[in-house]
Formats: sequence, C-alpha cells, structure tokens
Amino acid sequence: MTTIIHATHPAEFLGLVPALAGFTPRQSLVLLPFQGSRTRGAMRIDLPVDGADADDFAHAALQALLQVQNVDATALVAYTDTPAQSVPDGMLLPHLATVEAVLDVATQAGLRIVEALCVTPDGWSDYLAEDPALHPLDSIPRPDGVPGIGDVSGDQTAGADLPPSNLVEREQVGRALRELEHILEQYRLGQAHTLGTQNPLALITAERVLDDLPAFAEGLLDSPSGDDAYGCAALLWCVNRPVLRDAVLVQWATDLAMGEYALDSQLQFAAGAGAVPDAVGQIFLGKGPRPDADRLGCALQVVRSAAARAPRGAKVGALTAASWLAWALGRSSHAGAYVDQALAIDPEHSMASLISTMLSSGMLPEWALKPAT
Repeated sequence: MTTIIHATHPAEFLGLVPALAGFTPRQSLVLLPFQGSRTRGAMRIDLPVDGADADDFAHAALQALLQVQNVDATALVAYTDTPAQSVPDGMLLPHLATVEAVLDVATQAGLRIVEALCVTPDGWSDYLAEDPALHPLDSIPRPDGVPGIGDVSGDQTAGADLPPSNLVEREQVGRALRELEHILEQYRLGQAHTLGTQNPLALITAERVLDDLPAFAEGLLDSPSGDDAYGCAALLWCVNRPVLRDAVLVQWATDLAMGEYALDSQLQFAAGAGAVPDAVGQIFLGKGPRPDADRLGCALQVVRSAAARAPRGAKVGALTAASWLAWALGRSSHAGAYVDQALAIDPEHSMASLISTMLSSGMLPEWALKPAT
C-alpha cells in the first residue's frame, strides 16, 4: 500500500501510523519507508531488550528499510511501555540510544529523516527536539482511516489467536484423521481392496485427495470456515507432509495451474528425478508477482481453522502453513505467533525453523515491498 502523507504536525502523523500499520503498535519500533512524500506502509520491529547492542539493532533495522524499492527517507516511532524520565537538565526519552543509533545509520545510508517520535504511557514526544517535552496522548487525532483498513485499536498480536474450537470438534477431527491415515496407508500399500467396510465419507475424501490434490486445495478456498471434519483432517494430513504442503501453499499464492505444476515438480523432486524449479522455489522466498491478498486471506482462514480443530500432535503443519501465509501477507507479527506455537510442539520442524530464522532476520517478501498493480 502506498499512501501520501499530508500530516503537518507530529501529532497528526502519529494519528496516521495505526492506520498505516493496520494495528496500534506496542513495545515496538515502527519504521515508515518513504519515497518523496509517499510512504509504503509501516514496518514493525520489537524494541530491543535490556542489554541488546544498539548498533546491531540499528543495522538490522536499516537492512529492513533498504529492502523497499527506491526508499529515500524514513520516519520512526517508538511505542513503549517505559515512561520518560525527568533529569536535572530536562527529560530523558526512553530507548534514546537505540533510536539515535537507527537515525545515525539511516542518515549515513543517505536517507532523509521525516520524523522521530515516541509514544509512552504518559504522553508522546519528539526525539529530534532540542528540549523534548511530553504532550498529552489525547492530542493525537483519530485518523479518518485508510481504505480497506478496519478497526486498528488492537496491538500487533490482535487477530493472531486461533479460532475457538471445542472438545467435540477436536475429537471428530482426530477420529477422521485416524481413519484417513489408515485408508491412505492402505492405498500406498496397494491394499485398497480391503477397504470396503470403511466409512464412506472417509473413503470419498481420501479419493478426492489422491485423485486431484490441487482441486481439493482449491475447493477449500470456497468455504474457508467449513465444518467438514474429514475435509479438515485431509488438509491436516497434507500440510504435515512437506511435498504436499509446499505444493498447496504455492497454489494458494498463485493459481490452480501453478499448483498442478508445483505438485508434479515436488513429487519428481521427492522421487529423486530433479530439482525444484526456480519458479516454485522463488515463491517461498516471496519473489515474483504480488499474490491476491483475498486468496491468501482465505487460505490463512482455512489453515487457522484446521489448526484450531486439530489434535495437538497434528497442529504443526497447519501452524507452519499459517505462519508462511501470514508472512506472505506482510503480517510478520502474526507469522511469529504461529511459528512459535509450531516450534513449541516440534522444536526440530525444518520449515518452521526456517520461517523463524527469516522473521528474526527481518526478511520480508519482495512482493510486499512493491506497489500494488
């Protein structure tokens, strides 16, 4: 999203930041990359913990900024729970050393500084002021809003909680998953003729997955909140298998045809018949055309619902898929919440570990840094 900033006063600027970010940040440094008077949204980074190296933090922040094409300026806002301190010669703003380090590296990189502000529990202030003073929080105006952005009153973690589920739903999905795993194993062993007495719904679902996985994955987007226990179980089975999970994610980030190509490529790779094509691998790094946000949003709803209804041991694949989809949408805070849950269940999970590393390094999908077309 590219937005022209018309704020003429720091308080007006602060009123715009939650709408640009999509939430009201907390314990965060928010960086807004600019090209002229236009900002390309907002980047949020957790404020460093006590004892962290300010220079290391600043260089990581700069690298995130420089990922944005044609950035020539930046504004920053520190949202902190730490109050400002009164000192004999004035006021000491929180996280001053960190902010000064970020401003230094940004200036050295040739970036113009638009604003450098902080919001504390007691008021807001300006790091660039010679004698900073606290101004009341109620002087920050509520923004008129940015098209497509809803309620922004929650912090960066708002909306990351999984949907509610109850014990009955989880037991139904767990039972369906056990039935499907048995059926699919019989197919793998060539013993499908022994399945005549199985639950017909389980058989039909298994055949849908085996006969045409891309069509099954595409159909899930039509009813992202569906209550079909067997459909949910089939998705869990798929996303807990890397070859199938990766093909489904590529499809959801592109289209059905690319999903079919990705699945064929992944199966050949798994069989040792070649490498994963660049066209598929680049999507996982966030490179290429910007995906349809509504499509990714539906996919995220699907896997969040599946994770909520899954038995604990079967949640990891869905949580990992949710993390990648959130990252692909530019929601790194949500991606971090999902991947942390996945790694709490399986600390050795390879894709979850990779996503965690990407998030820790501040890596963003390239398509999130490009103007929408």
